[in-house]
Amino acid sequence: MRGTRRRRATAAVLAAAAAAALAGCASPAAVGDDTVTLTYWMWDANQLPGYQACASDFEAENPGIRINIEQYGWDDYWTQLTARMVAESAPDVFVDHSQQFGKYVGYGQILDISDRVEDSGIDTSQYQDGLIDLWRGQDGGLYGLPKDWDTVGLYYNADMLAEAGYAPEDLWELEWNPRDGGSFEQFVARMTVDRNGVRGDEPGFDKEHVAVYGLGYNESGGGFGQVQWSPFALSNGWDYADRNPWPTRFGYGDPAFVETIDWWRSLIDKGYMPPLSVATSGVGAQESLGAGAYATLVEGSWNARAISELGGASFGVAPTPVGPDGQRGTVFNGLSDAIYAGTPHPDEAWAWVRYLASPDCQLRVAQEARVFPAIKEATDRAVEAFTARGIDAEAFFVQVEEGSTTLSPVTDRWAELQTIMQPAVDAVVAFRAEPESLGRANERVDALFADGS
Repeated sequence: MRGTRRRRATAAVLAAAAAAALAGCASPAAVGDDTVTLTYWMWDANQLPGYQACASDFEAENPGIRINIEQYGWDDYWTQLTARMVAESAPDVFVDHSQQFGKYVGYGQILDISDRVEDSGIDTSQYQDGLIDLWRGQDGGLYGLPKDWDTVGLYYNADMLAEAGYAPEDLWELEWNPRDGGSFEQFVARMTVDRNGVRGDEPGFDKEHVAVYGLGYNESGGGFGQVQWSPFALSNGWDYADRNPWPTRFGYGDPAFVETIDWWRSLIDKGYMPPLSVATSGVGAQESLGAGAYATLVEGSWNARAISELGGASFGVAPTPVGPDGQRGTVFNGLSDAIYAGTPHPDEAWAWVRYLASPDCQLRVAQEARVFPAIKEATDRAVEAFTARGIDAEAFFVQVEEGSTTLSPVTDRWAELQTIMQPAVDAVVAFRAEPESLGRANERVDALFADGS
């Protein structure tokens, strides 16, 4: 029964995507009689130079293979990828995300590389602990090798920080709790300034007319909340689900989660964070940070260099605050490279994926100071590269060192989960519903997994 439902759902999704497919987009097969051209897709333009360099090095070592890199924006990327799959013209290799890969494994669209990894003698212990588990299917297969990792940190406007009377090292000592917000809420209040120049912790503060919000965000976070509420919930003794990967029950009704969202939402009511309508008005969170409308922002390590290059002010980054459980909280996520099951060149595609997951490529990418590669040696090199650019990479790495990270949840029904949790969390953050309503949303989520899938 479960297989029948999945096939019907797959057919429906792929049929819808087919309408957007581009005609005649098969992977280019050859440049010459003996040369195979592989199409490789990625979404992050900032990382393109590093991977183009890897492609050039790979081609030099493998003269019979050429790599054609194509880059699409995040939203368009997944729409086009699904459309190309239904048209049987997907790229030979593509960058995969932990929240997407379960769906494609369920569709049978990604190759299991377990045997190839074993035959190649690849030492999977070279990757940061836990990352390899993001790419294991329910069938025990392995569908990717880790290429990088990410955590989140607290970015801040350095000039505003000094004006508020804080030093960068003070932020490493912040703590929070859901009762009164702790020293973190005191900090956010201090960083908030109304149009009359009154700070959020001073008498006469006008929360209805705020010039600078102490803490910004981009949207409610739905069921993931990676750069919104996750650092607080995860440091409050909460976890997304009963197990990961392939959870069967989720924790959105857990009291620890409900009280976290209640406290996080209270920052809006106090005027320290913008209303949801402002946060989602079309002006990006990073742009608001750069323009001085936000004093601080929880954001991912993948945007460290981009934020450091924002004009108009200098910016720094600190780790997320310590929570009630005595630790900091962050999602520990990463990407891999997947081989399309329909590629006519599986051996060449594997050679490219193996190279992407190798020290040679990951050390090269580390020099770009854009992301933290998954290989431990390359992580160290990336920390050095970030530091050389004036970015405190230790703010992201400290939780990896402490072992206080939480793996991104992996399921083949993430899109369905989000159709429930996104409007549910939106309603709470917009004060249209109470945090306790998340328990009812969680019941609907758990019903998705009631058949044991």
